[in-house]
Amino acid sequence: MSNTTRAIVVEAAGRLAVQTVELHPAAAHEATVRVTALSLNRGEVKRALTLSDAGARPGWDIAGVVEHAAADGSGPAVGCRVVGVLPTGAWAQTVHVPTAQLAALPAAVSDAQAATLPVAGLTALLALRKGGLLLGHKVLVDGASGGVGHFAMQLAKAAGATVYGHVRRPELAAAVAAHCSGGVIVAPTLDAAKASAPYHLIVDSVGGSALGAALSMLAPGGTCVTFGVSESLSCTFNSAEFFRTTGVTLYGLMMFDEIRRGGESAAESLALLARLVETQRLAPLIEIEADWSDVDRIAHQLMQRAYTGKAVLHVS
Repeated sequence: MSNTTRAIVVEAAGRLAVQTVELHPAAAHEATVRVTALSLNRGEVKRALTLSDAGARPGWDIAGVVEHAAADGSGPAVGCRVVGVLPTGAWAQTVHVPTAQLAALPAAVSDAQAATLPVAGLTALLALRKGGLLLGHKVLVDGASGGVGHFAMQLAKAAGATVYGHVRRPELAAAVAAHCSGGVIVAPTLDAAKASAPYHLIVDSVGGSALGAALSMLAPGGTCVTFGVSESLSCTFNSAEFFRTTGVTLYGLMMFDEIRRGGESAAESLALLARLVETQRLAPLIEIEADWSDVDRIAHQLMQRAYTGKAVLHVS
């Protein structure tokens, strides 16, 4: 096996490029995957373009084919199509992936569809699980047009919840309406969602004023799961209104920490998401597909919010 591969690297401040990098030997619990497709998440792209030093290796989500199975006998066999997730460095022609973070793909699921699932799909699934049984309950998703929001609405609807989605711009309403069995809330702030409160579960990817408003809209025993700060790093809220609603919970979710602690099996959850795509109960929204050599242009367009759906790059 070659000890080098091609990978997307931070070439300089604010610029991504494909370069040759060192490929370290695989650990016993890692399968070697030839990557065929990858997707871009706004969080990792922002970090790569604005916070990372030259030489950094970004990347979370991949789909591909197993070239060498894990030496410990775990995980998919050679030749198996797979979807996987890494905390960094996934955007490469060849990667080593722990088998606990790797799942086999059904034939009906394309590489592009699979590549959208890991971070956005796992985050949505883990957030909804914090709400317990959702059947018959109201679920509110803010940032509904984002990658996590898009999956969260579909998964909540499939679980039998009455789903409300909040978007800030009217032109985004049509993209989420089909998944909102309760309705789409179009307004500059989340305060407008109070008309349909209280909610059993609120999924917050915005932070700031949205999180502050969410904490006053929970039903007794309800949960707000927050995992993003696209509006602001801090928020204020009515603490009396929050604690006087009996048994409510605010849960901070970091997907990689959740799977690292072992509370959730990433492999099993990825397999579940892939089956839902196979049975057409989950539909990734892919806005653009391109060759990975075009990563710098696509990444900057993503930061400018040029895409509503996911951006998928095919590895040539």
